[in-house]
Amino acid sequence: MLADDPTTFVTREVSDIEVEIGGIPGDRHYGILRPADSRQNIYPRGTMIANRRQISIVSVEECRRIAANMGVPEIRPEWLGANILVSGTDKLTELPAGARLLFPDGTGLICEGENLPCVGPGKVIEDVYKQTGLHRKFVPAARKSRGIVCSVEREGSIHRGDLVQIRLA
Repeated sequence: MLADDPTTFVTREVSDIEVEIGGIPGDRHYGILRPADSRQNIYPRGTMIANRRQISIVSVEECRRIAANMGVPEIRPEWLGANILVSGTDKLTELPAGARLLFPDGTGLICEGENLPCVGPGKVIEDVYKQTGLHRKFVPAARKSRGIVCSVEREGSIHRGDLVQIRLA
């Protein structure tokens, strides 16, 4: 999935993605560096720091859990701004920083940690379901289920249906 519309973080589905050391070319999170924001309050806002949020990954199982917690039929990964959807990993969000995700062609991603839930996806979900106030349920519903952010360790291609190996550090 690709976030290539500069007006939104919502991604669109694609069958393949090429990854470079800076992330996914054309994606809003592409780059080796990025400006510090509220997540890195030890630096003045806007200070250029290493981009540890190049790629966002969520699991089918955790999207289902968020949907159940919010009382909605489904949560689509693109509404969360995810680049990759995996299945068979019930506790993806609990992967430790440093875990490697390896793809068939050798592409390697490093887990940088949990993608903490924020209000943005909640507003998208509220708009989809046209339920006033629904956005307030997202953050508590997505705690420990929002997926992970990764940086690229080895460039390559990721294709829909690829089997991913997870190796703990």
